[in-house]
Amino acid sequence: MVQQSTKASAGLRRLLSGDEAVAAAARELGVSLGTGYPGTPSTEVLEYFATLGGRAQWAPNEKVAMEVGVGAAFAGARALVTMKHVGLNVAADVLFTAAYTNVQGGLVVVSADDPGMASSQNEQDNRRYAVAAGVPMFEPSDSQEAYEMTAAAFDVAERWHIPVILRLTTRLCHAKTLVDTGRFTASAPPETFVRDIPGRVMIPAYAKPAHRRLRAKLAEIAEWVETCAWTRTVEGSGRVGVITSGVSYAHVREAIADAPVLKLGMTHPVPIEAARAFAQTVDECIVIEEGDPYLEETLRAAGIAVRGKDPMYRFGELSVQRVRRILAGDTSAEPTPPRGNPPQLCPTCPHRLVFQALSRLNCIVSGDIGCYTLGVLPPFEAMDCCVCMGASIGAGLGLRHALPDEEARRVVSVIGDSTFVHSGLTGLVEMVYNPPTTGHLVMVLDNGTTAMTGLQEHPGTGRTLNHEPTNRLDIERVAEAIGIRRIHTVDPRELGSDGLETLIAETLASGELAMIVTRRPCALIEERVATAAAGACNE
Repeated sequence: MVQQSTKASAGLRRLLSGDEAVAAAARELGVSLGTGYPGTPSTEVLEYFATLGGRAQWAPNEKVAMEVGVGAAFAGARALVTMKHVGLNVAADVLFTAAYTNVQGGLVVVSADDPGMASSQNEQDNRRYAVAAGVPMFEPSDSQEAYEMTAAAFDVAERWHIPVILRLTTRLCHAKTLVDTGRFTASAPPETFVRDIPGRVMIPAYAKPAHRRLRAKLAEIAEWVETCAWTRTVEGSGRVGVITSGVSYAHVREAIADAPVLKLGMTHPVPIEAARAFAQTVDECIVIEEGDPYLEETLRAAGIAVRGKDPMYRFGELSVQRVRRILAGDTSAEPTPPRGNPPQLCPTCPHRLVFQALSRLNCIVSGDIGCYTLGVLPPFEAMDCCVCMGASIGAGLGLRHALPDEEARRVVSVIGDSTFVHSGLTGLVEMVYNPPTTGHLVMVLDNGTTAMTGLQEHPGTGRTLNHEPTNRLDIERVAEAIGIRRIHTVDPRELGSDGLETLIAETLASGELAMIVTRRPCALIEERVATAAAGACNE
């Protein structure tokens, strides 16, 4: 169980973002391992955890991170697994079955949602995952609660031996508020392996009773949440009451300061009876929530009379002004936000030369997630589809299989080095296993970093999360081992756009399965790469 600290440092105030607050709590709680995949807005959790001295590492993708976290928890350790909302899609296979297992240590999963899609390809609401997977979920409303709920999440995880989701959102992740830290002491049980075959080996014979145990745990947690400290009524003088959670609570308190509010810190299970009792104390009860009408639907299904927001407010982040409009039932057109400058590839980015060549060749480009996705914008407009990480290879193969030969020969899959490691490997296996009759070309744009999320390392850089040397994945040798025979590695700056155009054209005309690796470090990490190279030479 988590214990309050009696150290002299208790009560130390810091200005922290939500991400940093989670990391600070994790460090105080003695979290043994933090693992994840970088993705805005979750990235800074592990980076700050490492800065504080915690053991943090980037995994190749979120599924592997979740598996590592589960394994650490099986050893009795406290493990923190971090990712953005779409990362949970990748990790879901592990999470759903891990919920059945009796995880011995505390396992907390940070899922950072991105309402408004500031840096994401969709706007999914991961509260739905808590329900589908059958795991508890906490939602802090500010950095102080992010700090405190991290401890609460580990408490619940260890009490019921179940993974717990800590759901953050973009505004909370990046906004900084004062946090009283130094409140917790590491009181985790000793890390040791206790054999529990029926509780951890999920063959059908063991999984069937495990599912029943999971539902029994959730029933106990549902009873607990009705009266726990995180289900809190804020008294008010108005006759309109509000039920809310997460960062929406801050907007509500400013938009309608005198309203009685039921603030839900845990949103799965939802404290139904507390909400029912609250709704009976007001003339009208309104649910304020970002994203899907999750709370509204849950409360209505329980027969509680609540009013939710108009569907127009389902999109994007909420604000004080938007909450006022929801409370007033205002469905008139919202003011058009001022247009900002569109993002673009850096002026010296080597990816520019690649997209110039692809554009001039009129290729059909199956794109992927990364800074190179900006190749879709003018002046290049050289990307024809982009779905999710790693999809460029599979989608490109599908185009090749379906199109007439003349068009199929124009298809190129473009993927970054970090994304290739994340989920491009299996696409490459598919390419060799089910080759299109016209062949196929995969271009790996290797800039030596995970650039879009803030220049993080990955297995292909040969450096750890802390930029220290480690084993490096060799993309070309992996491709060769899988069965790709035509592999070219070039420096796009040295070859130039014309040279790239010639190489791409010749490779497409060959009709073979091929890979072109364009390798040049991102200008923003050149100093880091030079320092690492100098260190290697001095050893």
